[in-house]
Amino acid sequence: MQLPDVPGTYILWLLCRRRGSCKIGRLGNMSLQVGYYAYVGSALGPGGLAARLRHHLKHSANPRWHIDHLRQRLAIHTIWFTCSNKRYEHLWAASLTRLPTFHHPMRGFGSSDCHCPSHLFFIPEIPTLEAGLDILGIEGVTALQAACTGIE
Repeated sequence: MQLPDVPGTYILWLLCRRRGSCKIGRLGNMSLQVGYYAYVGSALGPGGLAARLRHHLKHSANPRWHIDHLRQRLAIHTIWFTCSNKRYEHLWAASLTRLPTFHHPMRGFGSSDCHCPSHLFFIPEIPTLEAGLDILGIEGVTALQAACTGIE
């Protein structure tokens, strides 16, 4: 599927197949559990979702963001996104924070420029896309789509 070159918000679903640890820049070491990690981000700059997601799909030799460090260890399984000029990442992070099945594996991950506790969540299994629409409360947003699956 061709990724849109328009602004938007996304969730990267990363799969962890075995326990371990990963150094996340200045945040320190993070313990990895078997299951899924959801990273919430936005792409409002030049190139929109296509540019940002292409960056996330490759491994970065010189990690810049917290997610770049985690991507060196974990594969992207699925991407959910919506096309919009509105920044939904904080709303989505707040929605995930309220759910008892999601928890923050590392405080401050991806949220050094905002007041969210974290933009990274852990859950043993990915919810269905339909459940995701309800969880994220995206009334007024055109679509939240599964962009790709099985990305390794």
